[in-house]
Amino acid sequence: MAAVKRTTVNPVLQSALKRTRAGVLYAALLGSFISALHLILPLYMVQVYDRVVPGRSLDTLIVLTLLAVAGLSFLGLMEYIRARVFMIVGERLARQLGAPVLQAAVAQSLRSQSTVATDAMRDVHELRQFVTGGPVALPFDALVSPLFLLLLFVLHPTYGVVGVIAVAILISLSVAMEYVARRPQASANDAAVRSHVEVGAAIRNAEIIEALGMRAAIASRWRQGQDRALMLVGAGNTAAKAISAVARSLRMMVQIAMLATGATLLISHQVSAGSMMAATIMLGRLLQPFDQLIQGWRQWCLAFGAFARLKQLLAGHVSDRLEVPAVATEGTVVIERLSFIPPGSDQALLKGISFSLTPGEVLGIIGPSGAGKSTLARLLVGVWKPSAGGIYLDGHDVYAWERTSFGRAVGYLPQNAALLEGTVRDNIGRFADAELADVITAAKAAGVHEMIGRLPRGYETVIGEGAFVLSGGQRQRIALARALFGGPRLLVLDEPNSSMDAEGEQALLLAIEQARRNGTTVVIVAQRTSVVATADRLLVLREGRIERIGPRREVAKDYAAPAPRRSVGPAAVARLPLTATA
Repeated sequence: MAAVKRTTVNPVLQSALKRTRAGVLYAALLGSFISALHLILPLYMVQVYDRVVPGRSLDTLIVLTLLAVAGLSFLGLMEYIRARVFMIVGERLARQLGAPVLQAAVAQSLRSQSTVATDAMRDVHELRQFVTGGPVALPFDALVSPLFLLLLFVLHPTYGVVGVIAVAILISLSVAMEYVARRPQASANDAAVRSHVEVGAAIRNAEIIEALGMRAAIASRWRQGQDRALMLVGAGNTAAKAISAVARSLRMMVQIAMLATGATLLISHQVSAGSMMAATIMLGRLLQPFDQLIQGWRQWCLAFGAFARLKQLLAGHVSDRLEVPAVATEGTVVIERLSFIPPGSDQALLKGISFSLTPGEVLGIIGPSGAGKSTLARLLVGVWKPSAGGIYLDGHDVYAWERTSFGRAVGYLPQNAALLEGTVRDNIGRFADAELADVITAAKAAGVHEMIGRLPRGYETVIGEGAFVLSGGQRQRIALARALFGGPRLLVLDEPNSSMDAEGEQALLLAIEQARRNGTTVVIVAQRTSVVATADRLLVLREGRIERIGPRREVAKDYAAPAPRRSVGPAAVARLPLTATA
């Protein structure tokens, strides 16, 4: 017999659920006391109708009222404590899951742009809201309902029968809600998430959409996804609204039935007026958890969907990074038989790459588009895990290296010089608690100190969406300062001058030269050949393999003669200067 495949629950998620379960059970215990305190009102009514009114005893009424007020005050205190317990448990759950989920989401985003990754933090918030709001305790509240059912039987067996019938009806409606509403709602949520992700990506590329007249096509694509989500939501909501309406009507009918039953028993002198009123109140308290389960089905749907996505995300995330920090003291780089196959592909982008770099050496990597240059740059900074072979900085595997200490050893300027929302100082200092003097040192090394001084608030200028907008060249130069922050031992620059003007490019060349003098190993991926004029060696990549590596002057001479097979990219190596420029 084939084994049933189950998704492994991540230990972090298991620990969070265990702690949450303990808190919820404690809140459920408080709920049992609260449920018992809800008997105060029906018992008070029994005493008033059956003892105070017939006996015309004001003293008894005063004593009963004081006791009832005291009991209800204690009930309010218990309700507050229970609400605080739910808030604490929900916040603790969010804190415990926050960092691991963020790390897993980042790792997933590096592998693929999936909706599971992009909405992970929203799912954590959804679970927190579910616990904080209290819907999670409704099943436990329902477990206390037999107490009220038992008391109905004590008052009169007929009251108990009416209560059993009412509970059976609401349980049936709850089960129906599960089958006709929750499952379609889960599919609708997934469809809506995908639609929102597509819209978000489109808005971030609004300039391209507007320039190329893609607005109508994008709107049509969004409308198709939205229509599908709305269709699924409509199917689930229609059934849910119908069941909710039926539940409300039936609950009121049951209340009428209880009053009619009580009146009938009262007429036949089988019960008192007080017991009739008490039975009606107890029935309402008996049915409340079941009614809330039906009314709150949407919160349960969202929570189930969020948990399933987080479980999938965390189950697929097993970190193979080291947790012990390491230190790079020199900057020696060794690449051994490096190969890389992207996830979901069977085509290798890099094949058997091997070379080494000494501290203070500058290597320029050139080649045609699609040769694997940017892939090699990402592997050098440990973004992706090699499929075979390895990359080592001072003897440490750059992928397995603990990331915080690795970040102090490496500077990286990617093709897309993205800056995060925050101040210029935050971005250059990598959002650490960095001294302003260190930030200024990195800015001066990148030649952007004066440019930053001309911004509205200098280093405290907030950049990002809805804030100050930088040009492409300004972003790239500030990103260069971020890469130089802290004096890294390895500096990887991927198309570092793609958006720079002549002034920015000159500052870039000076920064590379200064890094070389400081003993930093520099790797430059370039299409515009002027930036590799400072390189000690050139590496030519073609179809994922090293076609040539050697001193810059020799490689430039070998590729000076025009030949189809010698063409390495839009900017021909033949135009490389044979001497370094300052």
